[in-house]
Amino acid sequence: MTNETDELSYSVVVNHEEQYSIWPAERPVPAGWRAEGTTGSREECLDHVERVWVDMRPASLRRHLDGEPDDVA
Repeated sequence: MTNETDELSYSVVVNHEEQYSIWPAERPVPAGWRAEGTTGSREECLDHVERVWVDMRPASLRRHLDGEPDDVA
């Protein structure tokens, strides 16, 4: 028996903090996220995220800890 989610196509999405997630490919990308360019099965997308998202800290925290100035609007 197959799970319905196994048959869906997914896209890898990333937000402004360089945090990754997967999203059903047939749905519009949610606000605050952009398509990263990778699509495939759920497992393929999760494997890709595991390979590329090596530092789980938000980008703003990484910059702060590296001594970079905060972005001021």
